[in-house]
Parts: sequence; C-alpha cells; structure tokens
Amino acid sequence: MKINFKRITDTIKFQLRNEKMVGKYNQKLPSKLLLVFTLVLSSACTDFLTEDLKGEFSTDIFYKNESQAIQAMNGTYQGITFSRFDNAMWVFGDVASEDAVKGGNPGDQSEITYIDEFNTDATNGISTNYWSFAYEAIARANNLIANIAEVPMDEILKSRIVGEAKFIRGYTYFNLVNIFGKVPLKLLPQLTQEAIHVPLSDVAGIYNQIENDLVDAAAVLPVSYSASEIGRVTKGAALAMLGKINMYQGNWHAAIGYFQQMEDLGIYKLLPNYADNFKLANENSSESIFEIQHLTGQNPFTGCALNQWFAPAQEGGYYFNAPTQSLVDAFEKSTTGEVDPRLDASIGRDGQPWLNGDLFSASWSPTGFLTKKHQQPLSEISSSLKGDGDLNYIYLRYADVLLMKAEAFNETNKNDSAIVNINKVRQRALASFSGTPPADLLTDVVTSDQNLLRIAIQKERRVELAQEFHHYFDLMRWGKSVAEAALGPDFNYETNRYQPIPQAEIDANSALKGQNQ
Repeated sequence: MKINFKRITDTIKFQLRNEKMVGKYNQKLPSKLLLVFTLVLSSACTDFLTEDLKGEFSTDIFYKNESQAIQAMNGTYQGITFSRFDNAMWVFGDVASEDAVKGGNPGDQSEITYIDEFNTDATNGISTNYWSFAYEAIARANNLIANIAEVPMDEILKSRIVGEAKFIRGYTYFNLVNIFGKVPLKLLPQLTQEAIHVPLSDVAGIYNQIENDLVDAAAVLPVSYSASEIGRVTKGAALAMLGKINMYQGNWHAAIGYFQQMEDLGIYKLLPNYADNFKLANENSSESIFEIQHLTGQNPFTGCALNQWFAPAQEGGYYFNAPTQSLVDAFEKSTTGEVDPRLDASIGRDGQPWLNGDLFSASWSPTGFLTKKHQQPLSEISSSLKGDGDLNYIYLRYADVLLMKAEAFNETNKNDSAIVNINKVRQRALASFSGTPPADLLTDVVTSDQNLLRIAIQKERRVELAQEFHHYFDLMRWGKSVAEAALGPDFNYETNRYQPIPQAEIDANSALKGQNQ
C-alpha cells in the first residue's frame, strides 16, 4: 500500500497524551495482520504539513460504525509492534542480563551501555522512548474501550474487540511494571486533568488491573481465527498470560490452573524442530501463543528492524545485542563435544553455519557471537532492506508455558509433574539434533530434590528462551540472591532492579511530584 502524502483521503486524528498524531488505517487483514500505522509528523514532510488534511476525523465523530471500530482496534495492535524503536525489549530483557552486551560500535547507542552497566538515570533515551510508546498503546486501548460501547454493530464482535484491547492494555502494563516497577495506572482517555495527571500505583495494584483485563479478555476471545485474521490475540494467549502474571507474583496454584485451561484447548504443541520456530515459513505456528506481527515493504513502515540491529556489518547490520560467552557456555555439551542443537539455532559462533550458507566469523561481533534468532537470510530480506524485515517476534510460545508449568509444579512440591514438563522441552531439543545424538546429551532430568530441580528449570529457561528477551525478568522474579549472583558486583537488587521513571513523565505529570518510585 503506497501513500501519497499530498493526497491522504482517510486520516484519523487522535488526542494521545497531549500529542496530535495522524494515522491511516487499513481494515483488511491478509495472511498477516495488517496494522494501523501512525504517520509521525516531522520537518521532512513539508508538503504534508502545509496542506490541509482531507478526510479528517475527531474522536467525537469517528466511533460511529463497525468498520471504524475495527480500524481503531487495528491501530491498537500497531502500538505494540517492534517497528516502534523495536520496542527496546531486547535491551531490557537481554542486554541488561548476563546473556548479552550492547554490541555494535563502542560509541553507538551509548545509552544502552548505561542500562547494561546499571548506571542509567531518568533522562535515558531508551527507557524514555519505550515509556512513551507503551503509554501510547495504552491510550489507544483506553480510547477504544471507552468509545466502542455506543457503536451500532454486532455485539459479539464488539465484545471481542474490547477483549483484544484489554489484552493489549494488560500486556503493556505487564511490561511496564516489570521494567519500571510502580507506574501511573491510566485507564481512561486522556481528556481531563484527572485522567492525565495520575500518581504511581503500587505494583500489586497494577497486577490486579492486569489480571482483571486478562480475565475479561479470556472470557470473550475466540480460540482461533480464520486465515484472514491470524495474528489477533486469542483465548489461549489470555489464559497463558494469566498463568504468567500469577507465576510472577508467586501464585503458583493459580498459575497452574490457567496454564491447564490453556492446554485443555487442545491446539498448542511443540514444533518437531526447535529452529523452525524462528523461520518465516512457520509464523503463527502451533507452538506460538502470542506473536507480534510484521510485514515488509509497506508504506507506512510495518516491518521489523531487528534484522538490522542484530546482523553483522557486511550484511548491512549493526551487530547489537551480542551474546556472551557465559550464555554460550550454558548450553550442554556431550563428553565427545557435541552441543545442544539449540545453541546453533540461537547464536552465531565461529566456524558454524550462518544464515546464508556461509560460516560465521567471530570477527563479526565484539564478543565473538551474534544472535541468530529474529534474523532472516538475505534471500528473504536483502542487505539494502535489512531494517524492514517481516519475521514476527514470538513473545509467548508453548515451550515457555511448559517450563513455567514445571516451575509452578516444583514450587508446590509436585516434583513428578515438574519433571514431566521440563523433559518435554528437553526431549524436543534432543529430537532437533541432526543425526544420532550421543547418549549423554540432553538426558532426562530425574532429580526429585526441589532445589536441584529449581536450578535445572532455571537453566533450561535460559537456554530454551535464549535471546528472546525474557532472561532479565526471570532473574528479577527469582529474587535477590539469584539476580545478584548472575549479574555480578555492579548490580544491587534493591537499587538497580527497575529503570527510573523518565524525567519527561515527571515533568509532565503533576501527580508524580513528591512521589517515590
């Protein structure tokens, strides 16, 4: 879809956090979910800015029919895509952990280094941008939830759309509360001073709202969609997120219950080959529970730039999020030197096959390694288009749920059930081995000791989900001793766990004056 900036005939103006933004909405949803795209106004768009907008709508006249409600919902999805500075989740989830360093040229994106070294402050541009984009997504969800009630349309579809919006709001607040801790809990359109200037809410209160949103979503979302609408959130995604948020709070029995409800839907299973999860041909697979959608070659931009952030320089990349030796060493090896096949599916290392039929060179990265996930071969995305990939990001997949179930069972002294679930993940990894695997590689976990099993599950999560932006958050929920042991003497759990509230928010939100994070 090409857009002539002088002839925009279907623009919709929204008031989002005191900013005016213009968006063009595409209602059709082909094989991938086409999202609503925000057109950012910049000085480069002189012709666009100087011409009166055509087809302009305010929120007072926009929510009038079913078509517009669907358009607004699509716009809410766009708020969480990785096209928006790639969501910065890789910085918070990987680089802040011991699994990766910033990578790239030493002086490039130096604010990521401050996060990596636990030396950030309230003016950090990475966390400030993420905060802004997250609250924009929340504002879009709030606007939709508030305005759709009076729209004359099919009531079942209306209920589903509200469920989608509540899922996205809950998902976004879950990320915010784990990155920043206490944050303002905004649930209404930003139309009054009271709705704009909101104080910090306690973490427990934020989790309570997230759970309310997800319970509402699970009650109305469908189990699956038609092929033309694949990519929308489902009942299974809401149930899995409910399990996850309860696990983060230590509500182990509740977590098990939600995970079991998700499994009872009977539609999720592990792919036979681990590496297939991260290939374009297998997007929205049976293992994928919640996946952020992307599409290349669109105007406005809807692609994923992780290709460019993570690729080596000779492919047009910036080689950021460079894995560490510590992460590589976490993958098991046999006594004869064979390695867990998940290593080479996840990480490029010297002398091993890379994405394009060539061999990886340690010289491509400051650590000697690059992340292999989230990248596409040049046959799919050329070096000139490296920053416009169409590979989706899988936030939540079935293997993750199996390991969360294993953890919850172990914490409730149901060791046998914990062992069954962790071994399902390990057995799939072993089945991904090319050829006959050695007898001592990825053997089943058999220990019934709760502490030893806990350590095994934690290690399994690290390698199974390597470079998928979850590890730092796992360390934080596992507690002070685990986090400080992993992150070293520069990390203090009490003072470094959360990012500071951005100074821009403190300056703009009068309700934050005098509040402590």
